[in-house]
Amino acid sequence: MTRIEVVVGDITREHVDAIVTAANESLTGGGGVDGAVHRAAGPRLAEAGSAIGPCDPGDAMATPAFHLAPVRHVIHTVGPVWEGGDDGEAEVLASCYRRCLEVADGLGARTVAFPAIATGVYGFPPDLAARIAVETITATGSAVETVRLVAFDADARALLLARLPA
Repeated sequence: MTRIEVVVGDITREHVDAIVTAANESLTGGGGVDGAVHRAAGPRLAEAGSAIGPCDPGDAMATPAFHLAPVRHVIHTVGPVWEGGDDGEAEVLASCYRRCLEVADGLGARTVAFPAIATGVYGFPPDLAARIAVETITATGSAVETVRLVAFDADARALLLARLPA
């Protein structure tokens, strides 16, 4: 069973096999977490993303991590844009977490760090996103041993911790 850890921090400084970035469909970089990941990894990350993209919402694709050592892989996933909740957004977000774990398994990654997917400019409500993240990771069979949920601040961390199984 995958162990879930929750921390406040900068995902680009995590010491894991793979980090997840909340990407846009082009996989060539954006703002927020994705911009930070691209800046830390260097320009070859955008080139690698461009070579494999586009990526549909709810899907995930991997590239090398380039300058993010000791991280070996960046898993790019495209979250849903929040449109009020009646447009399948929850299912798409759950798919992001499932697909990232499937991709991580394919890479042989045993430790993976996730940001709060879609809660920035895509507007997904953080409390609902925390529930979906924890429930999906818990319910998805994976060889990943440790998932680290990297919260941006103490409030986001508290939302995630409240959703962890007892």
